[in-house]
Amino acid sequence: MNVVGACPAHIRDSDGTPDAGTGRDAGHDTMIGMTSFEQVATSLWHPEIDRLRLPPLTDEQVVHAQKQLGVDLPADLIHLLRTQNGGVIAETWDACPADANFYAEDHVPFDHLHGIGPADHARMTTMLDSPYLVQEWELPSPVVLLSGQGHYWVALDYRKCGPTGEPSVVWLDNEMDHELPLAPDFRTFVERLTSSASFPE
Repeated sequence: MNVVGACPAHIRDSDGTPDAGTGRDAGHDTMIGMTSFEQVATSLWHPEIDRLRLPPLTDEQVVHAQKQLGVDLPADLIHLLRTQNGGVIAETWDACPADANFYAEDHVPFDHLHGIGPADHARMTTMLDSPYLVQEWELPSPVVLLSGQGHYWVALDYRKCGPTGEPSVVWLDNEMDHELPLAPDFRTFVERLTSSASFPE
């Protein structure tokens, strides 16, 4: 896949260089489009839709998932999945700002998050389906798919950090064969989430 843009424009410093994931504008030292992880975590899940929700996550499932996937999952991701094991994202947090892509000029969708459960779980995609889907859709590897539907995915990217490192979050566009960086780590990705309705049509 072709990597498009070293860093989304909305997370560059005032001199045009990436801001190393701080979300700050170097010239003004103010936060840009970011909310605290804790604030998002308390209201991430859609309160009225149970679709894609798996049974509560157990410690044994976490250990099994990391063994099956061959990577350490971010602690903040596991924290969110202990609150609810996958499901539909609340409309307040269903998009992430990004450079132009086939989906939109200024964001990518994040309307659901896969839970941790057995692969092929009752016709429901889980994170443990990632190895199969990566092979099926000829995606880069190693990645863990967080959200998506075949033609595009939001994923944890372990290519640079290795299986025990802190993965970045990327947008993988299988339709156009390119990718976009979304955040340097999962926590920052969550802090950048916002409502898709906040973007102009």
